[in-house]
Amino acid sequence: MHDSSVAAKTEVSLTGLTLQVGKYEVQTALGKGATGTVYLAKDTFTGRIVALKTIEPEVFRDPEFGAVYRQQFQNEASLAGKIRHPHIVTIYDALVGEDSGYIAMEVVTGGDLSQYAKPDALLPAADVLQIGFKVCGALDYAYRDQGIVHRDIKPANIMVTKDGDVKIADFGAAFLRKSKATQTSAMGSPFYMAPEQIEGKELTFHSDMYSLGVVMYELLTGKRPFSASTIEALVQQILFEEPTPPSRLRKGLKPEIDAVVLRAMKKRPDQRYGTWAQFSVELSKVVGLVLPPGSIADSEKYLALSKVEMLQLLSDADFWELASAGKWSRAPKGKIIIKEDDAGQSFFFLAKGEVKVTRGTRLLNTVNEGECFGEMAYIRGGEEPRHATVQAVSDVLIAEFIPETLEKMGQQAQLHVTRALVRNVVDRLVLANERLAR
Repeated sequence: MHDSSVAAKTEVSLTGLTLQVGKYEVQTALGKGATGTVYLAKDTFTGRIVALKTIEPEVFRDPEFGAVYRQQFQNEASLAGKIRHPHIVTIYDALVGEDSGYIAMEVVTGGDLSQYAKPDALLPAADVLQIGFKVCGALDYAYRDQGIVHRDIKPANIMVTKDGDVKIADFGAAFLRKSKATQTSAMGSPFYMAPEQIEGKELTFHSDMYSLGVVMYELLTGKRPFSASTIEALVQQILFEEPTPPSRLRKGLKPEIDAVVLRAMKKRPDQRYGTWAQFSVELSKVVGLVLPPGSIADSEKYLALSKVEMLQLLSDADFWELASAGKWSRAPKGKIIIKEDDAGQSFFFLAKGEVKVTRGTRLLNTVNEGECFGEMAYIRGGEEPRHATVQAVSDVLIAEFIPETLEKMGQQAQLHVTRALVRNVVDRLVLANERLAR
């Protein structure tokens, strides 16, 4: 964030056709709210297209709420360049002046989740559970790395990409543990606020967990768990009443989903999941109950990769990048996955099951869950044919990685993957030497 005593400069040309905000050339307005406008703009230095959030000068000058609005804007602006996660909207740049400011962020074009929180527009239950899983990981990252409690998790603050993925937005109400500024606890949207947030108590990630539970409840049923005509009545419901189980409100919804979502919405923080990881694992388990046979959930891919010891130095963002880079499939027992003497330059990750490696009639090795095979062809760039056959000993879940896709990943992720493959080869050589010695 750039903090300047000079206001963010806004210039309008004489023709009225060009609006310049700092180094950003505005192309069109994306939306207008009570405190400012969001534009689609171009960074004239880099050429990058951004969503440019601006705030009106009179907002900061408001005698009653000006200080609050400034704090919210500065909270979000302070995160510029600090958060890197595939399920959080990236903030590239920000400037906050005396009377105005702007925040340049990633453009997300699919709207927000509020469009799917209606009885006639509900997403499949599996999609809702996958959204919950991804948001869990993003909020876990934000809390662990930056000490952030978002405090305003709601459908309108979870954006949808053109590919149907999700990204958390609007950290204006966030509680930043690293901030030295005075921050209030009772901020957020009442319908989604945890009991301890309403009561003004100290907040942890459990408060966001409660809010995410409410969001999932609404996406699953089209209804909020608590609703009242007055704030006072709503507060009483949140503090003392139990919500109706989602399966009673939506036909065909499995009751196993109730337990997972409602635990996240328990009244006391210590009654909810102990960690974000526990919550996400339970969501992943329930996804398996509602997906069509043979489907592969994003959560299943992520969890399979995150368990690999040699990949533990990868960040959460890297795991998601690697999960997206692979071509995932299931194969039945007996299926030949690689055939010796065939051409190839990809390698495979065995997420579930077991395979055997043979050459001719000779058994060379067995590969277990969490290991790779075919890496020699990848390392050699496909210069030589496959030297062995790989066949499924059980039903398996595998991911195939090709060089062209991996090269599009970040350098840090590529480095760790390469190290893991080399380590895999070394371990195999050590095992082969031990066998020869015997």
